[in-house]
Amino acid sequence: MTEPGRRAARTLRDLGLTAGMLAAAAGLCFLLGQVDHVAHSDAYVSMLFILAVFLTARFTSGYAWGIGAALVSVLLVNFFFTYPYFAFNFLLPGYPITVACMLAVSLLTSAMTTRIKQVEQLRGEAAREKMRGNLLRAVSHDFRTPLTAIMGANSTLAESSAQLTPEERARLHRNIAEDAQWLLRMVENLLTVTRIREETGGGVEKTPQLPEEVVAEAVDKFHRHYPEREVTVSVPETAELCPMDPMLVEQVLLNLMENAVIHGGAVRRIALTVSAAADEMRFCVEDDGGGVSREQLRHFFEDRAPAGTGDGRRNMGIGLSVCQAIVAAHGGRMWAEHAQGGGLAVSFALPMKGEEA
Repeated sequence: MTEPGRRAARTLRDLGLTAGMLAAAAGLCFLLGQVDHVAHSDAYVSMLFILAVFLTARFTSGYAWGIGAALVSVLLVNFFFTYPYFAFNFLLPGYPITVACMLAVSLLTSAMTTRIKQVEQLRGEAAREKMRGNLLRAVSHDFRTPLTAIMGANSTLAESSAQLTPEERARLHRNIAEDAQWLLRMVENLLTVTRIREETGGGVEKTPQLPEEVVAEAVDKFHRHYPEREVTVSVPETAELCPMDPMLVEQVLLNLMENAVIHGGAVRRIALTVSAAADEMRFCVEDDGGGVSREQLRHFFEDRAPAGTGDGRRNMGIGLSVCQAIVAAHGGRMWAEHAQGGGLAVSFALPMKGEEA
């Protein structure tokens, strides 16, 4: 949704909330007025409208809605609930004090609410800046390896092509093509993150999907790049639909399987398991590689692995950052743990129903 669209939606929400609060207060006052032992006193009227003003100021944006609710409340109380009824009388004793109290309540509540929202906004901006820095570090780190390999292979072909055998030239060309494909996949990952965070405002369009179909597509694409790796798949016996963006979840699975091969160390077999648990659908990508240390596992989803713990690219690879962004946009969660066979198991869970968290 565009920024003007979000502003319009926020305005409509605030308008509906303000009108609903005032209507609820007025309706409750009318109902209480019909009760015999309550009808002889009108003290509850001011209290209910002050509560409505407080809630309006608390749950709407800025100051205007709270102040407007205070002014409208004063007029409603004056017109409907004070003598002469259904007529305005601005000469009532204490009327200026009532107006001042309601305005003070709305201003103080709006000020506190605005301050809280500003702090939350600053915290969110700081988190986004940290994530942006993590992605930039991941990009610079992950792009350097294939670019260096491409430049080296190209330099060898340009300077020493005559001394190379046809097999050596073919191998260098093949290496250039593989590294270029690697770069292309990373660029696609970056575009995915941009689409999730900017074009869709952090959410995704979810439709009910069969997980086994998404898994089949991901495994098929994985086998095109790594035909020598064995992939075993386990899915629920009964077909269950899970709300998701199938292309994005497919990309998560593909990234996790590729990460296992690239960073897992002598990975020969990958097990992809799908299971339904409670109100979520769980996906697990488990490899039989060398695994990671406990310290690495503790910092697995952070921006950089601790010094001296091995290949930091497994911790800060852009593919893993993309996976986290996609799962979070679905309202899901992601975690990693040691596999039974000594490798690594990376799992994520998507909610089976309801909106994203």
